[in-house]
Amino acid sequence: QLVESGGGLVQPGGSLRLSCVISEHVRANFMGWFRQAPGKEREGVAAMYTGFGGGNIYYDDSVKGRFTISQGNSKNTLFLQMNSLKPEDTAIYYCAAKYRRPLSWGDPSEYNYWGQGTQVTVS
Repeated sequence: QLVESGGGLVQPGGSLRLSCVISEHVRANFMGWFRQAPGKEREGVAAMYTGFGGGNIYYDDSVKGRFTISQGNSKNTLFLQMNSLKPEDTAIYYCAAKYRRPLSWGDPSEYNYWGQGTQVTVS
């Protein structure tokens, strides 16, 4: 239902662009990117309202100014542009979606749909 791609190995200071393709039968008006490092809980990275009119973009403080979340023109693709990558950004990155706006955008339990994840390694 959600398929991520674009992960890989990059040197510190480098860039990667993650993509998430959403199946047509998934009804989602709010989507986000999460990440999970070994031994750590899954955490919200960025999220946005993708319904009519758009707007409301959220970032974790740790990625503000470095990461940009965006929606593709076809509305069924979500991107995460990651610049100035740091070793602490190393994690599995997941795309997530839900129909309604969450109470807390960074809470993984709020989301109904998840991708399989893509590994990002900064070293």
